[in-house]
Amino acid sequence: MPLHNNGNLSKVYFQDFVLEGFAGGLRTQALLFAVFLALYMVTVLGNLLMIIVITLDARLHSPMYFFLKNLSFLDLCYSSVIAPNALANFFSSSKVITFAGCATQFFFFSLLATTEGFLLGVMAYDRFMAICSPLRYPTTMCQSACTRLVLGAYCGGCFNSVVQTSFTFHLPFCSSNRINHFFCDVPPLLQIACGNTAINELLLFGICGLIIVAVTIVILISYGYITVTILRMCSGTGRRKIFSTCGSHMTAVTLFFGTLFVMYAQPGAIESMEQGKVVSVFYTLVIPMLNPLIYSLRNKDVKEALRRLGQKHTAM
Repeated sequence: MPLHNNGNLSKVYFQDFVLEGFAGGLRTQALLFAVFLALYMVTVLGNLLMIIVITLDARLHSPMYFFLKNLSFLDLCYSSVIAPNALANFFSSSKVITFAGCATQFFFFSLLATTEGFLLGVMAYDRFMAICSPLRYPTTMCQSACTRLVLGAYCGGCFNSVVQTSFTFHLPFCSSNRINHFFCDVPPLLQIACGNTAINELLLFGICGLIIVAVTIVILISYGYITVTILRMCSGTGRRKIFSTCGSHMTAVTLFFGTLFVMYAQPGAIESMEQGKVVSVFYTLVIPMLNPLIYSLRNKDVKEALRRLGQKHTAM
């Protein structure tokens, strides 16, 4: 409901937002609902399966799979922040979300997505230590060190989320309450703000750009050393195993950071909301769905763990 500013009836402030989502008639909405539901169900099942397999199989209790389990948890959570509400809105006549609900959704989405970015950098560092310093690896990447690295990723995600959420939702929204998106995100919110958004845009591009560049540098340096180490190897089998493991991670990194850069780290993102919706579907649903497939189909250890789990289930 709109609220009139005291003594000024020309400005109307809103307590609710309307998520416009995707344009189209009932048939289009039904098709999009089916696509979103399929993507979300595969995402949930795939990531839950990865978490269960890594937890139950003692042979996967290593730093690499500890980080992979956390990656699956993040994918599961941040797709769940977006998908259920988007699914409900496809057949909703109002598509209303409260101011507090919008802020909460954005906070957790930003927290989880940023944490995943940092975690991908941590996973690259883990592979660097395992391949380039195998003798020091067990002591350097002990359980406490891995836990601290994951907590550090969450702290970085929390910092970005608090900054982005507080600055965005302190803006006055008096020109419109209709968000041209299927979830609450910074670019469409800045479009309907009636205050000066220059600082917000600077924070969005600055912080997100800095995070992407910093993590990318860590990943490139790690894989630079890994590449040199691989080229010095005499064993063809060892090379193939390392390329398989690292190839999965690089695929996940390219997909995740490529879409984030298109959406948040370049100035044109604010104006191109229709493109932004498609990109958003990719990183909120498609990438979380693909990650378990990327890491399981190209990973012999995970495939063997899945086989052992299937055999135990059959025996029971």
